[in-house]
Amino acid sequence: MQVCPDKLVLAGEVRIAAELLTRFEARYGFPLVEGYGLSEGTCGSTINPVAGPRRAGTVGLPFPGQEIRIVDAAGTEVASGLDGEVIVRGPNVMQGYLGRPEETARVVIDGWLHTGDVGHLDTEGYLTLVGRSKDMIIRGGENIYPKEIEDVLAANPSVLEAAVIGVPDEKWGEVVVAYVQPRPGVSVDPAALNELCARRLSGYKRPTSYVVVEAIAKNAVGKIDKASLRAGHAATPAGA
Repeated sequence: MQVCPDKLVLAGEVRIAAELLTRFEARYGFPLVEGYGLSEGTCGSTINPVAGPRRAGTVGLPFPGQEIRIVDAAGTEVASGLDGEVIVRGPNVMQGYLGRPEETARVVIDGWLHTGDVGHLDTEGYLTLVGRSKDMIIRGGENIYPKEIEDVLAANPSVLEAAVIGVPDEKWGEVVVAYVQPRPGVSVDPAALNELCARRLSGYKRPTSYVVVEAIAKNAVGKIDKASLRAGHAATPAGA
């Protein structure tokens, strides 16, 4: 039986690699516990059990009274281990967006909140997130979710934060580009990142280029602003 720790840190807004969770607990002596939720679902829908089995890399199990399903593009529930859209049902789900009935009807269907997040459930109901549907990259017909690549890049000790985007390509439709922010006082070696990705990622998932920046763009609520990164990349002259 696991005992509830005396202290812990809850994380629910940032995607954290499993390796970082392990390093955090080894360094500070108490766990960093991941959860998941949306404002439309009253902020919390899953959490790794505080006094039970915590699975690094997942965002845990549903809160009591809530249900989580994974569905395909047609809204059909998929089997454990398969990726699809995360949908949530429970008394926590909003009644709707004020004055926006059409958007409400698109997001809340038969009581289920369609989150736009992509993930899968394991056989015991733990949820793993792989990205946002709008951030998915399609390279030569292959679906790529940036989180997997970002987690690999974050394993390099010189990288403070990484953001992966898809950019247009005449041959493949889209290719992968990685933006990386160094840790203070440290330089990032793109060649080392390329070697790391070559060891841990399939060929089609590997970034074609690495852009080192002082700080990765964030939106008003502190999340990585991938729309801004894509727009900025498109506006950058080739070879710049």
